[in-house]
Amino acid sequence: MSVVLATAGNDHKIRFWEAPSGINSKTLRAGAPVNCLEITPNKQFIAAGCNPQIRLFEINDNSNPNAVLVLSGHKAAVTSIGFQKEVRYLYSGSEDGTVKIFDLRSPNASCTFDCKARVMSVAHHPDRAEIISGDENGVKIWDLSTSKCINELSPDAYSSPSSASSSFSQRASIQSVDISEDGRTCIAANNHAYVFMWDATDSTNFKPIAKFHAHPTGTYLLKAKISPDNRQLVTCSSDQSARIFDITRHGNETFMPKLTKTLAQHNKWVWDCVFSADSSYLVTASSDHTARLFSLQKGEVVRQYTGHQSAVTCVALNDSSS
Repeated sequence: MSVVLATAGNDHKIRFWEAPSGINSKTLRAGAPVNCLEITPNKQFIAAGCNPQIRLFEINDNSNPNAVLVLSGHKAAVTSIGFQKEVRYLYSGSEDGTVKIFDLRSPNASCTFDCKARVMSVAHHPDRAEIISGDENGVKIWDLSTSKCINELSPDAYSSPSSASSSFSQRASIQSVDISEDGRTCIAANNHAYVFMWDATDSTNFKPIAKFHAHPTGTYLLKAKISPDNRQLVTCSSDQSARIFDITRHGNETFMPKLTKTLAQHNKWVWDCVFSADSSYLVTASSDHTARLFSLQKGEVVRQYTGHQSAVTCVALNDSSS
């Protein structure tokens, strides 16, 4: 399968789509509302984060609609999941305040990090054995080789980006974290729609490079992601839009991301989004029961995916040629 596109949400169903045509090619029952989806890099499995379990399904086996592996250990809703690039393990964050590492040969977690606050987002460094987690109190960097937190960024106070401080302003829960595929840029976004950016070259000394308000005051930011080409940032919000920012930078100097497009074709909250491998397209998921494929060059909807009976809260796409 060259392109795997899947959506899920509150109707307990995972729907697979033919991306060009918009045809729903297969539907799986997750058994619970799905908060997050992730496809393995080899396109063999899809993981669904529910409450409190994570279920893995084999994508190309149409004879078995059931989960081939159920990962247990979290005690509350799983909010974010991802796979290490060689698929040696899955990492997850949960409202139970923990980040867990699952060796996929076992249904039980092999490692647990206590964040002491609800975890809303996790990301894996592309080149180092490190997990970045975002929770109600801030951002933490976990070293998988030592099982220790090696850096902690607090939301209590943020000084100017030129300062050496790596803390935040606007007391609010961190809703989303991500790191660019070249490992240079880390972002965190809180639910009040403030986005913070750092140079992440040194894990123990993140250097602030930008801070900006991505959506209007009074709206909630729900997801923020960096594009595969490291040049764009997308944010999704309760204001029914996804916004695209140019985050191209040269060196480690401070800068201000530039808003390039506002995608406002949904008519309810936009919960999740994912870039295509070439960074030219974006798929969004919304409470309006649909997902939409956008051309980022034109800022227009190319295809709409309709079939869910309630809010679509997560989307996963793997169209990589490798």
